[in-house]
Amino acid sequence: MSIEIGSKTQGKVTGITNFGAFIELPGNITGLVHISEVADSYVKDVNDHLKIGDQVEVKVLSEKEGKIALSIKKAIDKPEGQTPSYNKRPFRKNDSHKSNFQPRETFEDKMSKFLKASEDNLSSLKRSTESKRGGRGGRRG
Repeated sequence: MSIEIGSKTQGKVTGITNFGAFIELPGNITGLVHISEVADSYVKDVNDHLKIGDQVEVKVLSEKEGKIALSIKKAIDKPEGQTPSYNKRPFRKNDSHKSNFQPRETFEDKMSKFLKASEDNLSSLKRSTESKRGGRGGRRG
């Protein structure tokens, strides 16, 4: 039995990895549901959503070099225009720094700091090379 891209079919979860789940389709064909295609919400661990032996409905996304890409979230019919109500990236505790907004340094401020540092470096370089130039001739004798 050949699998048609875009078709929906039932399958059985035969293996779970950290990057997705392997699904056995009718006709002893195995495909992969990537972790990003397991659910409409953020999936940290596939084991939280699927167990080996589960029967799931999947949609065939693509087939390339014998590898079949599947999706569970696209197999679920949603009303048109409905988008997932989640942020793809979970909130992290260290994201709170964004609320303490500090205005960025302007180009003029950066340029003046650079010029001052550059001037300091040049003057210290001049001092060190001038002391080395005349020092040798006086020691001979």
